[in-house]
Amino acid sequence: MTEREKSYAEMLYQPGDPELAADRDVTVRKLYQYNNMDPLDRDGRRAAIGEILGKTGENCVVEQPLFCTYGYNTTLGDNCFINVNCKLMDSGKITIGNNVFIAPNVCIITEEHAMDVKQRLEGLEYTHPVHIGDNVWICTGALVLPGVTIGANSIIGAGSVVTKDIPPNSLAVGNPCKVIRELTENDQAGRQ
Repeated sequence: MTEREKSYAEMLYQPGDPELAADRDVTVRKLYQYNNMDPLDRDGRRAAIGEILGKTGENCVVEQPLFCTYGYNTTLGDNCFINVNCKLMDSGKITIGNNVFIAPNVCIITEEHAMDVKQRLEGLEYTHPVHIGDNVWICTGALVLPGVTIGANSIIGAGSVVTKDIPPNSLAVGNPCKVIRELTENDQAGRQ
């Protein structure tokens, strides 16, 4: 197996592998160009982000600056909005559904260093995919940790650290992030 295949299989792998290092270098250059584009060149930015990420659906907006590890491991559904300073640590797969709002300073992480100190000192790590369902809103400064699934229609509160799966239709907040209540029809109608 290649190191990339091991990472996708959630096995211990070496991110210092020359092929992976070369891919990261390509992504760094693409991100530098993207992050320094004219912010009002919307068509150019849309085309550039399509060259960075694995898939971008229709009507997606990704604000500058953006950081990602590889880019090609992240897919966006339709009508996604990613605000400034988003970090997509996508050594593993990040799948983002349709109509997802990601606020400023959100970090989505798939990488996890080895627990064994010898392996960690060798630079070995694991990845665990992150899945974000349709119609999710992730508020400012949230951290989404490796292996998490956030169910459709959920809201993650500002500054939350999402360590475990969040079921659909949930309002979840805190560190660690916990469901505080189910979202109801009153929320959908804009009533409190």
